[in-house]
Amino acid sequence: MTPLTLTAGDGLPLAADVLGSGPPLVLLHAGGPDRHSLRPLARRLVDLATVILPDIRGYGASPCADPARHTWDRYTRDVLDVLDALGHPRAVLAGAGLGSTIALRAALRHPDRVRAAVLLGVEDIEEDTAAKEAEIAYLDAFAARIDDGGLEAAWAPILERFPPVVGAMVRDAIPRSDPASVRAAAAIAHDRSFASVAELSGVRAPVLVFPGTDARHPTELAERCVRTMPHARLAPVAVSAALRDEEDFAAAVAPDVRDFLTGLPG
Repeated sequence: MTPLTLTAGDGLPLAADVLGSGPPLVLLHAGGPDRHSLRPLARRLVDLATVILPDIRGYGASPCADPARHTWDRYTRDVLDVLDALGHPRAVLAGAGLGSTIALRAALRHPDRVRAAVLLGVEDIEEDTAAKEAEIAYLDAFAARIDDGGLEAAWAPILERFPPVVGAMVRDAIPRSDPASVRAAAAIAHDRSFASVAELSGVRAPVLVFPGTDARHPTELAERCVRTMPHARLAPVAVSAALRDEEDFAAAVAPDVRDFLTGLPG
């Protein structure tokens, strides 16, 4: 495993691990954890791909304490900047939660750069004003709790609503997290990822979708996404309460990810 520090287009550092050999596969972690959370999955795929594990800006060793620099376009551009720095014109993008949204944005906006996508729990898409306002209030309150009591206090009321694996990933990342950067990352709520699920009909790449099972990553949304994207299919494994930690997560999803990768056209 080779740790690197790359530079985003706006000059900020982006940390990443690179391991394995073969066609490039980018693993994008969820919001809250950092790249360490997907290392067990990466180790199960290194015989098939060059696995790239970036810390998304604001998390881990990719600090960004400016809320204005947390937008979906910037997150997408960061992935392309990482690929450019490593000399890869296109790649498979696999993401969990926040990372799944970035993978979808890249596949929709930059189809020439995305060979395929794997969505490990699709993050909620707010399709009306009330839902968007609720998301903004939710993440603004999270940011306020960081100011009042730090990261552990901010996450405490949230993690009880998620499968245990999410809590394990977040708690593991807290000591490596910069509170000011995580607070700034909450500003992503003020941007809109997609106008509606229907927008995803423009994703033409092959997509494998693992359903989530909580309110932020609902199963029904994953099913709608599969029906909407022309070359998508649903994985038989869900990100569920049966998964306790990063190793459980990797063991559960790796077989279907491997099958998907080996079945892709050249």
